[in-house]
Amino acid sequence: REVQSLGKKLQLIVRNLRSLAVGHQYSSLGSQPILCGSIPGLVPKQLRFCRNYVEIMPSVAEGVKIGIQECQHQFRGRRWNCTTINDKAIFGPVLDKATRESAFVHAIASAGVAFAVTRSCAEGSATICGCDTRHKGPPGEGWKWGGCSEDVDFGSMVSREFADARENRPDARSAMNRQNNEAGRTSLNDNMFLKCKCHGLSGSCEVKTCWWSQPDFRVIGDYMKDKYDSASEMVVEKHKESRGWVETLRPKFTFFKPPTERDLVYYESSPNFCEPNPETGSFGTRDRACNLTSHGIDGCDLLCCGRGHNTRTEKRKEKCHCIFHWCCYVSCQECVRVYDVHTCK
Repeated sequence: REVQSLGKKLQLIVRNLRSLAVGHQYSSLGSQPILCGSIPGLVPKQLRFCRNYVEIMPSVAEGVKIGIQECQHQFRGRRWNCTTINDKAIFGPVLDKATRESAFVHAIASAGVAFAVTRSCAEGSATICGCDTRHKGPPGEGWKWGGCSEDVDFGSMVSREFADARENRPDARSAMNRQNNEAGRTSLNDNMFLKCKCHGLSGSCEVKTCWWSQPDFRVIGDYMKDKYDSASEMVVEKHKESRGWVETLRPKFTFFKPPTERDLVYYESSPNFCEPNPETGSFGTRDRACNLTSHGIDGCDLLCCGRGHNTRTEKRKEKCHCIFHWCCYVSCQECVRVYDVHTCK
């Protein structure tokens, strides 16, 4: 049974929408079905959604992109570093297994889609959405509501309706994907903050207006990386219902706190990613740069899986001896510095 991961589904959208500009250029694309019909692999529910929300589809693609970039940042020093390949599957066979890595990718991509759509709406890039006027409540002492509160509920709805469209099978993998997708979207709500701006003479802040804002996406990445490290291992249970056999998940270890809607779940072990393996999608760690002084996973001992490392010197040109001149520019010299670079054998 072929597993359809979120990365596989949305990579097709990235490829087809990458060249499209957001905004008025959509008027030259013709009818909505032409655009949405050009994206292969969409199920009927996704196709209907695309046609109804065609003007925000570039934001969906942008969300997948920032999710992948954040994944690569968070795993830059680990054996699996969220490597992408030039293929429809984008991550290769890695996401075919119900592992921690797959859980993280689903969560961060879903969060990325919700984030990008929410931000696009607040910036006025789409006519079907805008600012959030529902979550205001009474203002606090010394400030009043103003600006444009970002409508994270709308962004999450787009992510949920589109990304979860395939996850309707009564099997364990669909249940896992739905859980992790929702955990990624929930992270946005959990990290919204009140952003304020002062008004008055010389920044005196006589009047302060505030609005709800999403954090930088790096905050979401850090948050989800913590969830990855504490992900809950599950076991698959089968039971018969009126519609047939249904698979559900339950925690493998009952003495741990059961996962909430904010937690990541998985039920298959990860490969060690030390050696190249086309079946698992592992690229191995040979020739990866490692940190000689670190005792963590990015250190040469662990990252190189005990194979040892090579060391070479590398010359780099850098700006140095910079001086600030009044007013107002900086002049620098160019220096050549020698660095030791350590790579895994």
